[in-house]
Amino acid sequence: MVTGNPPLLEVPSGSFEVSRLPGEILDGNYNNQSFQVAEPIHLSLIVPTYNESGNIEKMVRVLTSLLDQALPNSYELVIVDDDSRDLTWEIAQGLMREYPHLRVMRRQTERGLSTAVIRGWQAARGEVLGVIDGDLQHPPEVLLQLLSQIDQGADLAVASRHVEGGGVSDWSIVRRFLSRGAQTLGLIILPRVISRVSDPMSGYFMIRRSAIAGQKMNPLGYKILIEVLGRGNIERIAEAGYTFQEREEGESKVTWRQYQEYIYHLLRLRFSTGRLGRIRRKLDFPIGRFIRFVMVGCSGLIVDMGVLYFLHGVLGLGLTRSAIFAGQLAILNNFLWNDIWTFGDVSRKQRQWGKVLKRLLKFNIICLMGLILKILLLNVLFNGLHLNPYLANFLAIAVVTVWNFWINLKLSWRVTQTK
Repeated sequence: MVTGNPPLLEVPSGSFEVSRLPGEILDGNYNNQSFQVAEPIHLSLIVPTYNESGNIEKMVRVLTSLLDQALPNSYELVIVDDDSRDLTWEIAQGLMREYPHLRVMRRQTERGLSTAVIRGWQAARGEVLGVIDGDLQHPPEVLLQLLSQIDQGADLAVASRHVEGGGVSDWSIVRRFLSRGAQTLGLIILPRVISRVSDPMSGYFMIRRSAIAGQKMNPLGYKILIEVLGRGNIERIAEAGYTFQEREEGESKVTWRQYQEYIYHLLRLRFSTGRLGRIRRKLDFPIGRFIRFVMVGCSGLIVDMGVLYFLHGVLGLGLTRSAIFAGQLAILNNFLWNDIWTFGDVSRKQRQWGKVLKRLLKFNIICLMGLILKILLLNVLFNGLHLNPYLANFLAIAVVTVWNFWINLKLSWRVTQTK
């Protein structure tokens, strides 16, 4: 911390749930106490940042000038920085004396735009909560349109590139295709959520605190609006057009990992909301782990099918022997990825080699039992029903997947042992 600067905001912890009253900190977030930070204000605007040292001073100056006129003494800017290597948080902290409505939070143990926004909302005092990028790609003047729509009764006001007055400045054909493709995929997986706005990929919006207060959020990646739409109590939605600008300083944060997280986020929301969500809650089924388990299983499927094709199709070995060998290699592949990713939160607390080998042994025994079941199903489908051998193998794997996940959850990675 720079000597003489105002203190940084304390980072909330615990679940990603926004309090019902502006300024109230939820139980468990600050030493198991609940208290009022200050009197509520009208707007809290969150600016999530990472390595934006070249933009942050101009961003604060422009936003402050705009909001000083629109909401004098009834707003705050909350910079939530993910411990930037270029010390964005320190530069922002140094601006706090000049800009009294500025507050700064430095996160050192969490990462990600969506979680940064919610942590900012948790520490915020506003009756209206907003978010804007810290790279000047969102034109600040659109804030006044969004604020006006909220004041006129909207629960959610979204800045959109796909309504009148909206667009992108200089995107390549590939980037346009990926953006529209991602939105189309969202409409397929989450039609009732994604179809509510014209630009569900937007990261520029305002929402009434009451529309998301008390809702358990489970954000992932960059698309915080999808989480809000999926879990909030939102009735009236308004949109305002804006043109997405090219950044002036710094580098883009968009990578292929963000697209992967987006797909995973869509699937997680699909299985945790609506009818499927009600069924999941009744069954107490850990859908997030299951999705990761299935994704790992897909990598195992590639190993399994590839080896099976090579042994049976190329070398001409018997189907049963080929399937056994292919399945065993897939089991080893799946264990490694499940131990690192699917059940990583458990395995990281049990890193001793003895426990790793114990998990591997359990996983192997359970999956071998599944393999026996798979071979039986394979022979029924291939020899009995005369299906194509590769289709028969695929269907047998699908049936056994749920068995493998549930038994491994209860025996190989026992979450309750680490609490």
